[in-house]
Amino acid sequence: MAIKPAARAPARPFSRPAPDEALQALDTLLRYIGEDPSREGLRDTPARVLRAWGEYFSGYAADPEDELTRTFEDIEGYDDMVVVRDIDFHSHCEHHMVPILGKAHVGYWPESKVVGISKLARVVDIHARRLTSQETMTARIARSIDRALSPKGVAIVIRATHFCMSTRGVNKPEASTVTSCFTGIFRDEPDIRPVSYTHLTLPTNREV
Repeated sequence: MAIKPAARAPARPFSRPAPDEALQALDTLLRYIGEDPSREGLRDTPARVLRAWGEYFSGYAADPEDELTRTFEDIEGYDDMVVVRDIDFHSHCEHHMVPILGKAHVGYWPESKVVGISKLARVVDIHARRLTSQETMTARIARSIDRALSPKGVAIVIRATHFCMSTRGVNKPEASTVTSCFTGIFRDEPDIRPVSYTHLTLPTNREV
């Protein structure tokens, strides 16, 4: 995938509902599926769901590029790729609002500075904890690192299982989806791209 500038959607009026409105909406959905929200087992379910959504979708309250502001320039001439593999994540499909579970492999080639490797995992989590598609998430992770670090290039590979495909519809629980995004030297240098892909996707005993 070649990264492109993010398209800016036209501004639309947006009003975030109050918690009471969200609780009422969840109560309505329970009744829609044929349940009785007043029974003991469901009495506190709307509140539990809101608390869970606060965790699942915490990425809306964070800026991934803020995680990459502290960098280090004492890299003593290091001139090769940095890769963090097997970053577990959970996200939610923007089409059906069901889980996407997977692993992200994140690499970049520093220009003059590096970032703490845990920050790369935080960038993945922030983008994952939003309603998204795997393709969009892959491109946005690459874009965040590109903007914040200005490296020679970024390489992202994500492999994930989508519950919208494994638990409904075609019901293929063993299917997984792989997406990738390469920028800069990883995209433009034909000798480097296959090597970088190998580093990002070497088999481990922690496959999805």
